[in-house]
Amino acid sequence: MSALRRPNTAPAATDTPLAVVIGGGISGLVAARELALTGHRVVVAEAGALGGRVTAHTVDSLVLDAGAESFATRNPSVSRLARELGLDVVLPSESPAWLHAGPGRDIPLPRTGIFGIPGDPLAADVVAALGRPGAERAAEDLDLPVDPSLLKGNVSLGHLVRERLGQAALDTLVAPVVSGVHSADPDVLDADAIAPGLRAALAREGSLCRAAASLRAAAPAGSAVAGLDGGMNTLTTALLEDLRERGVTLLDHTVIDTVELAEGIWHVASGTDTLEADRLVVATDGPTAVDLLAGSVPGLAALRPAKGAGVTLVTLVVDQPVLDEAPRGTGVLVAPDATDVVAKALTHSTAKWPWLAREAGPGRHAVRLSYGRTTDAAARMADAKDAVLTKQAIADAAVLLGVPLSSADVLGSDVIRHPGALPMATEGHRALLDAAAVLLRGVEHLDVIGAWRSGTGLTPIVAATRAQLGISAS
Repeated sequence: MSALRRPNTAPAATDTPLAVVIGGGISGLVAARELALTGHRVVVAEAGALGGRVTAHTVDSLVLDAGAESFATRNPSVSRLARELGLDVVLPSESPAWLHAGPGRDIPLPRTGIFGIPGDPLAADVVAALGRPGAERAAEDLDLPVDPSLLKGNVSLGHLVRERLGQAALDTLVAPVVSGVHSADPDVLDADAIAPGLRAALAREGSLCRAAASLRAAAPAGSAVAGLDGGMNTLTTALLEDLRERGVTLLDHTVIDTVELAEGIWHVASGTDTLEADRLVVATDGPTAVDLLAGSVPGLAALRPAKGAGVTLVTLVVDQPVLDEAPRGTGVLVAPDATDVVAKALTHSTAKWPWLAREAGPGRHAVRLSYGRTTDAAARMADAKDAVLTKQAIADAAVLLGVPLSSADVLGSDVIRHPGALPMATEGHRALLDAAAVLLRGVEHLDVIGAWRSGTGLTPIVAATRAQLGISAS
């Protein structure tokens, strides 16, 4: 474990305020950069490896993302940061993603709306996915009066969609998207936490479909997601290089045991080492943040969020020239009731990212399968040994891509596990965050950031971090 230490500074700089950032994932690294830009001396302490889940791994000589591989473009925060760091933003292939709803049921996923909620329930691609009866039930939303109970209190996303669009739309369109992003059933996820602004738009538009369409229309034109040339892991590499150039002290494998605020100074302890900081930034997961701060923020312990869901990723690099035609576009989402595969999603990385296809060359393909805990069978497989999981991934990839695959086709593989990666935004999570925000606002020289407060995904994390640290993103 690294020793907790002050940054090296010249004597003339000793009056410069010291900021300690606990957590060296993307949120913590972005926070450290913002603090350095405003004249702070900065120490970052990360319990594991710097970069968190936005890192790289190498499979059959290809450098691939071990975590996030894209970001949402609805907000320019990530694109702007990438340009500041000299990185090139790239767009994915225009090929659609597909939906696997069971044996022989593979269809392009409708593109309109958000979280699988269609903007037009009678569009041809929606009818193809739901069937005519399911689409007509969803279309009732266009004229159905809005029950006031859907607009107040705690409401799950699953309940909201079921009431407005019916069970078929929930199971076939919304659940695969939500499961792919959050590894959880829509019926346990808070609508306001997962889809901020959706209920307000429902009240305004009088229809959930029109609400989804209005939120989609408000997003910037073009692709809903983008990436970086070389992968999202280059964001971490560039941030670390930038921070080192700015004199930020970066400590990996350094566990912070306690923090205490006394007379306006934060005492941050790791083992026998202690730093006295003028400003503290906690950029960890929610349970860790609450545990660290409970002694300094009365009432915060009662607002401890649930532990996040984990995700397990299996990457396969295969020799299969038939995949040059991208038979399932950029990837496949899996309906929860599909019993012929265990994976919840597959990304055909070389079909999605032209830069990666060029590096791989013809006939060589990288695919990544996601395993979560939405069912007992999925939970068992996510926890299985690497060899068992890889064997299942090969079988699942063959079904989802619609091509024969065997272990003989696999040039390389790797299993990456991200425990607690996805904040569990169960019903009431938004209210919990609001209550926590009231308590945290009353504590001096403290910022608490990260996905558990901002929402899942690089875009909300970067945007919220820069906004909270007082840096204008314009």
